[in-house]
Amino acid sequence: MEKINTIAIFDIGKTNKKFFLLNESYNIVLEKTVQFAEIEDEDGDACEDVLLLTNWVQSTIREALQLPEFNIRAVNFSTYGASFVYLDESGAVVAPLYNYLKDYPSGLREQFYERYGGTLKISLETASPVLGNLNSG
Repeated sequence: MEKINTIAIFDIGKTNKKFFLLNESYNIVLEKTVQFAEIEDEDGDACEDVLLLTNWVQSTIREALQLPEFNIRAVNFSTYGASFVYLDESGAVVAPLYNYLKDYPSGLREQFYERYGGTLKISLETASPVLGNLNSG
C-alpha cells in the first residue's frame, strides 16, 4: 500500500490542543484533540503546563511517525495569544508559559510607558492598543 503524503499540524489553543494530518489536498486524514488542566505560576495565577504540553507534542509526533499509512513531509505549529517561553542558554525552560490574561505588574507598566513616551505614542508607533500581556509578543 502506498503511503499518504501528509503535513502534521499542531494547533495549540488555550483550551484545546489539536493535532492534524492533512493530505496533499488539505483534507484531514487524522485528528486528535486533548485538553489539559492549567497549573499555577509563582503568583498563583493560572498558566499553561509547558512540560505536559511539550511531552504531548513529542509523544504525538513520535506516534504519528510510526503510522505505516502516512508519510509526514512537514510539521507546522499554530499557537494562541501572545505566548512565549523563557529558555536558558541550553534551551531548557526556566519559567512557566504565562497566561496572556495575567495582570501586568502596574509599576513595571508605568515605568515602561514613562521611559518610552507614553501609551499613546507606543500605540501609534506599534499600531497596537495597550493590552497588557497581549502586547508581550
